[in-house]
Amino acid sequence: MKLISAVVPCYNEEAALPYFYKEICDVTRHPRLSEYEFEFLFINDGSSDETLTLLKDMAVRDDRVRYVSFSRNFGKEAAMLAGLTEARGDYVAILDADLQDPPSLIPEMIEYIEAGDETGKRYDCVATRRVNRVGEPPIRSFFARRFYRIMNRISKTDIVDGARDFRLMSRAFVDALLELKEYNRFSKGLFGWVGFETKWLEYENVERVAGETKWNFFKLLLYSFEGITAFSTVPLALSSVTGILLCLVAFVALIVIVAKTLIWGDPVGGWPSLACIIVFTAGVQLLCVGILGQYLSKTYLEVKNRPVYIIKEKNTESSK
Repeated sequence: MKLISAVVPCYNEEAALPYFYKEICDVTRHPRLSEYEFEFLFINDGSSDETLTLLKDMAVRDDRVRYVSFSRNFGKEAAMLAGLTEARGDYVAILDADLQDPPSLIPEMIEYIEAGDETGKRYDCVATRRVNRVGEPPIRSFFARRFYRIMNRISKTDIVDGARDFRLMSRAFVDALLELKEYNRFSKGLFGWVGFETKWLEYENVERVAGETKWNFFKLLLYSFEGITAFSTVPLALSSVTGILLCLVAFVALIVIVAKTLIWGDPVGGWPSLACIIVFTAGVQLLCVGILGQYLSKTYLEVKNRPVYIIKEKNTESSK
């Protein structure tokens, strides 16, 4: 029997875990999945609540439950990487514990990978995207859409608007992802970068079943910067072009001022205009230096070669 690994990153998901566990267990009894075995691989990302205690209790009651617990909070990207590394399934699914990623889609995902679509085309990955953002703050939805539009314009990696991390992948797809050893990870881009045939499933936005989201606007903004610097060098080109344009503007302005003074005898403008020009150019310079600094900082973190995460304890040894 083929094995499906369900990788579930968890950070303070004490309230949601019982609901998720019940839902995923119900899915395993689906008729389409009768010929598959399951393992539930939970990644405790340094939770400060009773998440780890719940996982240990579940592991005692259900031998399909495996857990990996980090020494501290390393972030969802690290948790997903740990899950992919520890997963031993023929197929690997990544899901959130809050049930915003409906486990009920897994049977359909398996169908697309194993049997293909109506044309017989088979896929290496079946991914999900939200068709709406009902329940999400309007300002957050607006900037999210702008981010996907910008990314697809400045990057060669295909990132679908509304894409979730929730997807089912073949072993070949997972092995390709694990070949990417980079420290600064933006999985939505990595999923597209490795290629392979991907089928997109659309579904309505689902509210969290319990608990609170760990992603506020500021964290999402920083995450978007991570994606831009990871998959595009266009900001560096834009900063260079901006510098060239400002030099041209300054040169033309200098000629105009000299000409007005020599031909018409106009006095040179006072300090307010000069101060505004200095502040403007200084701001542009700092912006360009900041963009350069972002790329330099990513390089700095990569060359230090620190581990993406540190495991404090786990119960996956027996599954290897």
